Formats: sequence, structure tokens, C-alpha cells
Amino acid sequence: MVTTARGSGRHRHGHVTINDVARAAGVAPSTVSYALSGKRSVSEEVRRRIQETIAELGYEPHAGARALASRRSQIIGLVMPLRRGVHVPILMEFAAAIVTEARSHDHDVLLLTGEVDGDGLRRVANGSLADAVILMDVEEDDPRIPTVRGLGRPAVLIGLPDEPDDLVCTDLDWEAAGRIGVEHLAALGHRQVGLVGQPPQVYERHTGFAERFLRGLLGAGAALDVEVATQPCEASFGDLRRALDGLRSALPDLTAVVVHNEAVLPLLREELTSRGISVPEDLSVLSVEPDSMARQVPLSAVTIPVDEIGRTAVRLVMHQLEGHEVEAATSLPPRLVEHGSTGAVRHR
Repeated sequence: MVTTARGSGRHRHGHVTINDVARAAGVAPSTVSYALSGKRSVSEEVRRRIQETIAELGYEPHAGARALASRRSQIIGLVMPLRRGVHVPILMEFAAAIVTEARSHDHDVLLLTGEVDGDGLRRVANGSLADAVILMDVEEDDPRIPTVRGLGRPAVLIGLPDEPDDLVCTDLDWEAAGRIGVEHLAALGHRQVGLVGQPPQVYERHTGFAERFLRGLLGAGAALDVEVATQPCEASFGDLRRALDGLRSALPDLTAVVVHNEAVLPLLREELTSRGISVPEDLSVLSVEPDSMARQVPLSAVTIPVDEIGRTAVRLVMHQLEGHEVEAATSLPPRLVEHGSTGAVRHR
């Protein structure tokens, strides 16, 4: 939010961003950047309008931002907080994809695994530690978003916040992923489906991917007359047992479970075997997991294209650094692969 200094007619120093200037001048943020850096030609009329807007708003570009086009660090900052409830192996898959793609563009990656707040992001940007940033574990009302909008340099979110306007985001279309899971099971005759979900902390933070998948799942259930019950789950046998018991209690005729929790998948087969439950004869199991895992674990799955998402994030960064316009949101379509763990409902 931009505040105006009382009586001066100008915005207070430190609150005006390059995006504010672009909106007021009716141009793209990259055009403002070109007018300041001289990296690309801008018409005299547009340059004059931008300069007048800068004077009116009191915008003071950071010296590092003015020189960004000519003096780059060749580093991309990857903000990947290791919070409670996150599955670290998948984060490392994202990191590997991002590093590999960045190297193909002659860039290195600065990995930030702590809680990087607004001040931390500004230090990374203003200290010229990185030419651009990629943010992961995006929450629906993410407190980092206002800072990202004012960084004055490229930023890409892996995930979608509630209000993604003027932000560059990429991710799996998680709502579609939830829908195709229910549609697949409904086509097999399942009418009571349980979700073994993410750890409770992920939902408490309103993490975007988990909330969107849940919305898609529940929405499809309502549309297809499929009862859906959900249970969050920590990565332990005890919590998995509690989650399965909770689903059975809520849905006495439960015939299928969707597992959106990669960490419990190795435990699931053993737990079902100990209960004398055969897959898919007694219970259909549909997992949500990365492509790499789906190739190793014989479960039907809605797959997460981790490598493609990571590489797309880097390409979006590079397009911005090169001055190209990019799409605000890039949603990758989900894909369902069948490995025999889902089947038609048997009459009992």
C-alpha cells in the first residue's frame, strides 16, 4: 500500500516501488527499468512520462537496481524455508532442477533455507547478492508478497497466493489435480473416498498447493456425488493409523483413499498389509507424488512435474532479466498414471 505524506503531495520515501511508477505511467515495470538503466531504447514521450511520474511519486531507485542490466551477480536467490511439515527430499528435487537449469544460463543459485521475511528479501536484493529470486512454499496470504512486489527486480513464485495479480508464478494446477483424482475414482464406481493429507502445520499455514488440491478434491466430490473425508497426517505409523481409522469412522463404506503425503507412502503398504487389506481388491489407493517417485513406487498416481516446474521458474527469471514480457501465471496440467493400485468397486 502506498502512503502519501501529509501536505507534500508526494509519497513518503521508501514506500514507492517500480511497480507503482509503472502503473501510474501506464507502462510495464520492465519499461521503467529500461528508461532508468538505458539498456534498451524507450521513446522520448514514454521516457518523459516516466520521469514525470517518478518526480510526482518521489520514487528513488536503488543504485544497484539502476545498474542491474550492466552489472549482474549471475546469481539467483532460491528462498526455500525448511519449515515443519515439509518433505525435504521433494524440496531437494526442486533445488536440483533449479540449479541445473540456472547453470545452463550461466547462473549460480544462492540457497536460503531459513525464514526469509521482507527485510531478508530486501537485503538479498539491495545488497546485490542476487539478480533475481525464486520463492517456494508460498502461502495463500503470504506475508512476503508485498516485499516481492517492491523488490524492483525479477521474482518468480513456485505456487500461487490468493491475489497473484502482477506477480510471476508457476506451479502444478493443484485444483485440477484434485479434480482428476476424484473423477478417476468415481469412474471406477467409488462413492466414499478418504484423503490422507499433508501434516497439520501445512494446512495451518494455508500453504497454497495443499489448499488448492483440497478445494479441487472436495469440489469434484460434490459435483460427482462422492463423499469425501479428509485427515491430515504426520509421517509416522502412529499418525497414519489414526488417519486411516478416522477415515473409516467418517466413511463406513470407504473403498478408496487418496494419499497427498509423500512421506507416508513408504509406510502405507506395510500398514494396509498388517490390517489384512489388499490393494486394490479391498481398497483402491491413489497417490499424489513426484514423477521420480511414481516411477519407483507401484501406485496409481497424480504426478507432480517437479523438474518441469523448477526449470520453468528459472526460465521465467531469465526472460525477465532479458527484458521480455512473461505470463503472470503458468499452471502445468496434472497427469494421472495407472499402476494397478486403483480398481473398480467390488460388491461386498
